[in-house]
Amino acid sequence: MAAPLDISPAQAEATPEAVIQGAGGRKIEGRSLGEIAWMRLRRDKVAIGSAIFIVFLVLVAIFGPFLVQSPFTYHPNLINPTLSGPNGAFGGISGAHWFGVEPTTGRDVLARVVVGARYSLIIAFLATALAVIIGVFFGLIAGYFGGWVDTLIARTMDVFLAFPLLVFAIALVGVVPNSAFGFSGNNLRVGLLIFIIGFFSWPYMGRIIRGQTLSLREREFVDAARSLGARGPYILFRELLPNLVGPILVYSTLLIPTNILFEAALSYLGVGIIPPTPSWGEMLSDAVQNGYYYIDPMFMFIPGLAIFLTVMAFNLFGDGLRDALDPKSR
Repeated sequence: MAAPLDISPAQAEATPEAVIQGAGGRKIEGRSLGEIAWMRLRRDKVAIGSAIFIVFLVLVAIFGPFLVQSPFTYHPNLINPTLSGPNGAFGGISGAHWFGVEPTTGRDVLARVVVGARYSLIIAFLATALAVIIGVFFGLIAGYFGGWVDTLIARTMDVFLAFPLLVFAIALVGVVPNSAFGFSGNNLRVGLLIFIIGFFSWPYMGRIIRGQTLSLREREFVDAARSLGARGPYILFRELLPNLVGPILVYSTLLIPTNILFEAALSYLGVGIIPPTPSWGEMLSDAVQNGYYYIDPMFMFIPGLAIFLTVMAFNLFGDGLRDALDPKSR
């Protein structure tokens, strides 16, 4: 028969925390929802790689124009008049011109891509911010109050979604003079593009927020706030809005590439950034209309690749962010 174990009173009355500390050497700490989301996001290598590329692109757009040559400087000495194209192979690529030069003007392609990135990102980010502000505001109101308020806002969203935005943008840019509202030139054109893209894309965000608000307004924490005497504005912006940060961030990352593509389409059609200021859509238009791609496909491939990689990076990062913030969507 085995001898009974000799357990001291101190060991018998040891707390679970002491046992855990003795076993592992450190105390277990809780994690916030943000820390859990970041832990999931770090496991998604594709999303992290896309985020790194986006940060790199933003840095290029901010500091790149100060590091490259002027995108407006002509280099006629680099053009071969006999061949009607740049000297050398692959569009005149050299140590001084990494992406080559344009066939008829000799302008540096790398400088034009870098400056085009600045305009594309500025327009896309600010237009998305405008759409998010308007969409979140009206989506919250429609989802929380319901009734005739919800019906009015929902039908307004349907009208905006059915509006021929591309045709309207072309017509509006065509009738606006070169100087208006205290702005002129590209400053006016950039502001006009931000207004058109942002103001007419807010219903996409508004529908998402309205649907989420319809679900959240029936939750217990909203009933608890009402029972304590909280009014509508407090519940909207202190109770509901913090719980909508995840969907807002995710859909914003998916709305930015859509706006980049729309700005490129407008510039391609000649109603975007005013030449000779470069933009990715305008560079594609030059490559097609002036026949640059006949001389070397690189002149069409480079701006097209810039648009493709940027849009792909934002989409992949948005998908990873959605999975990190809402694992049930997998």
